[in-house]
Amino acid sequence: MTRTVAERDDVIPVLAEVFRHHGYEGASIGIISARTGLGRSSLYHFFPGGKKEMATAVLTHVSQWFETNVFTILDSLPPPAAINKMLDAVTAYFEGGNRICLVGAFALDATRDQFTDAVRSYFNRWISSLAACLERLQPTVSDALFQARRIVATIQGGIILARATEHPETFHSLIDDLRIKPGANP
Repeated sequence: MTRTVAERDDVIPVLAEVFRHHGYEGASIGIISARTGLGRSSLYHFFPGGKKEMATAVLTHVSQWFETNVFTILDSLPPPAAINKMLDAVTAYFEGGNRICLVGAFALDATRDQFTDAVRSYFNRWISSLAACLERLQPTVSDALFQARRIVATIQGGIILARATEHPETFHSLIDDLRIKPGANP
């Protein structure tokens, strides 16, 4: 059953799932129309730039969610709590490894060339916020940037492995391994 979309912001989460399921290239306007319940004219009313504007809006929406639920937490909370809350947030967002990272998917093929700045900005922001948090946790350790990249790569790789092998426990075990236990350092 298609739900009624009343405003532009209502359609963005639906578009995100269409792009997750079909990819950017595979998400035709016909598929988007069917999934959103909007006719072509309504879609172009909300997104005059067509599918590219739709994808840009989705990437902006994802970045805003991460800004609120991940980056701000990493920037403001004490490091152990921030890192564990980040892991909770990404576990929920990626549905325990069952939901692909749309930005990551856009980074893997020619779609990246159309959205280079958004893809790069998302990952750079995540890594830099996490690295700064890790530096606050271990001020004398010089490899915080490397550790941050390793953590983001583990999360992204965990999503891929969980989906590819249909074993979501893979994602959960990798996330659990990243958690900061009381009295431990990453």
